[in-house]
Amino acid sequence: MRKLSDELLIESYFKAKELKLSQDFIRLLESEIHRRSLSNRMKLSS
Repeated sequence: MRKLSDELLIESYFKAKELKLSQDFIRLLESEIHRRSLSNRMKLSS
């Protein structure tokens, strides 16, 4: 997860939501987004 760029992490999150992937996977992405303090950037991307 740490090897993903911030941009790719955010894109992956939105794609996972769009494809209705596992909630566990989506939560994992969300946790990493919060760990990196990217929540504000995520709102701008939506």
